[in-house]
Amino acid sequence: MSALGRVVRAGVGRRRVQTVVMVLTTLMAVTASVLAAGLLVAARAPFERAFAEQRGAHLVGQFDGARASAAEVKATAEATGVVAAAGPFLSLSVRPRTASQSEFVPAGVDLPPLTVVGRADAAGPVDRIELVEGAWPSRAGQIAVDESEVPLRPGARLTVPDAPGSPTLTVVGVARSVTGTADAWVTPDQAKALAGAPTRPTDAAGTSRPSSSSSPSPSPSPSQSASSSTPPSSYEMYYRLHDARTAADVAAGRAAVARSVPEGVMTGARSYLTVKQEQTANAMAFVPFLVAFGGLGLFLSVLVIGIVVGGAVGAATRRIGVLKALGFTPGQVVRAYVAQAFVPTAVGCVLGVGLGNVLAVPVLAEAGDVVGAPTRTVPLWIDVVVPVGALLLVAGAALVPALRAGRLRTVEAITVGRTASESRRGAGRLGRLASRLAPRVPLPRAVGLGLAYPFARPGRSLVAAAAVGFGAVSVTFAVGLALTLGAVQEGRLLNSAADVVVEAGGGQGPPGADVVRAGGEEEGERAVPRVVADALRAQEGTARFYGTAQARVAASGVTGATTVVAYEGDSAWGAPQIVSGRWLHGAGEAVVTERFLDAAGIGVGDTVTLTDDGRRTTVRIVGAAFFTEGGSMALLTSTTTLADLGLGADALPGQFHVRTEPGTDPAGYLDSLNGALKAAGVGAVARTGTPGTSGVIVAMDALIGMLTLMLVVVAGLGVLNTVVLDTRDRVRDLGVLKALGMTPRQTVAMVVTSVAGVGLLAGVVAVPVGVALHRAVTPLMGDAIGMSVPAADIAVYDPPVLVLLALGGLVLAVAGALLPAGWAARAGTATALRTE
Repeated sequence: MSALGRVVRAGVGRRRVQTVVMVLTTLMAVTASVLAAGLLVAARAPFERAFAEQRGAHLVGQFDGARASAAEVKATAEATGVVAAAGPFLSLSVRPRTASQSEFVPAGVDLPPLTVVGRADAAGPVDRIELVEGAWPSRAGQIAVDESEVPLRPGARLTVPDAPGSPTLTVVGVARSVTGTADAWVTPDQAKALAGAPTRPTDAAGTSRPSSSSSPSPSPSPSQSASSSTPPSSYEMYYRLHDARTAADVAAGRAAVARSVPEGVMTGARSYLTVKQEQTANAMAFVPFLVAFGGLGLFLSVLVIGIVVGGAVGAATRRIGVLKALGFTPGQVVRAYVAQAFVPTAVGCVLGVGLGNVLAVPVLAEAGDVVGAPTRTVPLWIDVVVPVGALLLVAGAALVPALRAGRLRTVEAITVGRTASESRRGAGRLGRLASRLAPRVPLPRAVGLGLAYPFARPGRSLVAAAAVGFGAVSVTFAVGLALTLGAVQEGRLLNSAADVVVEAGGGQGPPGADVVRAGGEEEGERAVPRVVADALRAQEGTARFYGTAQARVAASGVTGATTVVAYEGDSAWGAPQIVSGRWLHGAGEAVVTERFLDAAGIGVGDTVTLTDDGRRTTVRIVGAAFFTEGGSMALLTSTTTLADLGLGADALPGQFHVRTEPGTDPAGYLDSLNGALKAAGVGAVARTGTPGTSGVIVAMDALIGMLTLMLVVVAGLGVLNTVVLDTRDRVRDLGVLKALGMTPRQTVAMVVTSVAGVGLLAGVVAVPVGVALHRAVTPLMGDAIGMSVPAADIAVYDPPVLVLLALGGLVLAVAGALLPAGWAARAGTATALRTE
């Protein structure tokens, strides 16, 4: 090994604490950075790859089949900005029933409404369907289903009771559309038969060839819409746009398409960006806070490594002089001290890359499985770029003090030594003034000396304050994230404010779930809602309550079935948090999430048409709420909406949500209420509300806690290293003080106090910075899942919390100083006086 290598190895081995500090700080920074960059790139990769291979549609347009012909819809392919198009394809909503026993579903089960599209083949210039299993429908009586929406395999049979002739369809294939254009596909002629339209010749794309007499059909009257038993149909067109990088680009393409047909013909549209967001939402929600932690870690790495190398140079002035006397050039001295930081940093980089990849596996697996192209590892180039960038930053941080070591003169370094040199550099007017004023402060002498010391070494005190400040910012940011995620966890489920839930029967499940009964199994007995409501009113301890009913229907602009949660009674107290608009006030109104609005291409104030068994009703969106239940795609309305769809008993409340009076004993209330319900002779059961837990939020909390702990430990070690350097610089002064009678306890108090004031000030300054960081990052996490986080869930810093966080800097500084303070207290007086 060369002489330079031996110097580097000796330096790394001799300064073990500093080596551990550099390894940990780099480990934390690289872990967070690899996670953030890896999730940002890799979570999108499966969708983008599948989208490119299958020529996914940038825009899916829906057109009213009663107001425009296929030829008129096809002409929209010439709209400005459209570079490729496919269609039109006849699209209709049907509610099939299983006609055969299968591995997943028994015979006789009513499935949720499905969006069925008539398409001649799976190929085409836009939205090429990927066959996962089986074949594409080639004749009447065949159907292919989407693998993620319909739990059936080839060979299963379905009937469509609401279609003319109640046809039976055999599943011949399982397929996947990257842009989610349909739940199932049939031949164009079969689609027309299901819609009750006359069969006409079709071209290769499945488009009806227009005849000379073709013209837009008149719109059906509301009464006709409500009573028709024919499945409602429309046309779908798939477009690839010249510019589709942003939501504004896609919106411009949609506007151009809408202008090419009469007003009102285009009833909805779906952007590929919405689909992409839905499929990568959970993974992308991690990215904003990981970027923040990665940035904090990198800044702290640069700061701490600068402290370590600078302290090493200051503490080894005589050693540097000896090295130069032995023939080391200034360049070799610089390389030696940079390498002493580079080696432990490289170890931290390797460990950080490994840990980052391990933590990324479960999140990336979920994102990739959605499109059938799982990506379970972080891209290799990120594993290379992130550590290289970290090493360059570290080298830059270490280079400044290393250059100072290279410029030291040999004779001066040897003759002056460490203590005198440092003392001369540290002495200043401010320090001398603070030393003279310290005895006059009405505090114990040791405390006064400790408070005065930061003024003697302002540069090093500022560095220590910065380390404490970064740690305090991290803690403030992490506490805010934890409080926000806790609030989201509590409010993400519908009706979570209820203390008690009364199950009135009828077989209802949570939003997004369907009750599946085997053939011949009877529906559970439904209690009379009026009787349940009377029992609740009469029950002592009941403060308020409301009822809910659920159904799965088709909604305009949304592919597949939509869960409708219908409310009856005063439900404002149990409503989800509203981010725009207002809560329900009457019939014909609805509240949805921003994700639903984006998927349907509408906004607050627009209308949505709901369809079930050929019956239609229209509701107006009056507000956007925040909830994650049911994939955030449920529609909330009043029970009159379900009654307008002719759902009969299914429009009556199947659950009642109750808030009890303050001070009510939960167990006693439940026992009494269940007794009253039993006495009333109704089949209803009361239970406590049991909100579920989101695994994604739990994973976020765990990751935030781990990264925060690592940052705090690194910041504390940075303080420890600074105090160690100060203690070594002042070892002779400590010897004099001990000779004059300073006790070990007073020594500890003096050393701890020297950083306590700095830590308190740093904590006070850091809290507003951490709050600002939280307010900047949290909305980005909401944007990643397509919803705005409610303002109440962001404003989580109460005054008591802020006071405790401000004291966090003091706690961190004291914790970092305790160990070197103990060393100083145990140092012998004679040994300290002999030290130079």
